[in-house]
Amino acid sequence: MNLTLPNEVLLPEVAALLAHGNEVEIRTKGASMLPFIVGDRDSVRLKAFPAYEVGDAVLAEIAPGRFVLHRIVKLEGDCVTLKGDGNLVGTESCSLGDVKGKAVSVVRPGGKTVDICSPRFMARARRWNALPYFVRRYYLAIYRRLI
Repeated sequence: MNLTLPNEVLLPEVAALLAHGNEVEIRTKGASMLPFIVGDRDSVRLKAFPAYEVGDAVLAEIAPGRFVLHRIVKLEGDCVTLKGDGNLVGTESCSLGDVKGKAVSVVRPGGKTVDICSPRFMARARRWNALPYFVRRYYLAIYRRLI
């Protein structure tokens, strides 16, 4: 059964389920995680972990009731800096306690599951984020027109 709820209603409930040890699958929205996660097409499976690392794609509450699914780009003590793969500029910050869970897989249309925690996938994400700004900008412009 597919049910569409506003993020303000859905994501606090997802965070509560993750806090209780459940794995949760949600449909994504937006383009901030392109090219790896396509909004309104892909779903992600989330799971809470005791620790998180740079490179993890996480669900975090960056302000009361405002959640993002972005990649950790920096960890300094309790401070986490996040950025979407499809975002060319701008980052968000939160504390480690505001990280609710990590995306462990992406579910594509047709049910194909991609393990985004595998070393191969993490290497692809690192290479993508290391590309110069102008390369990512043009690639994303073309990619957005194709999907």
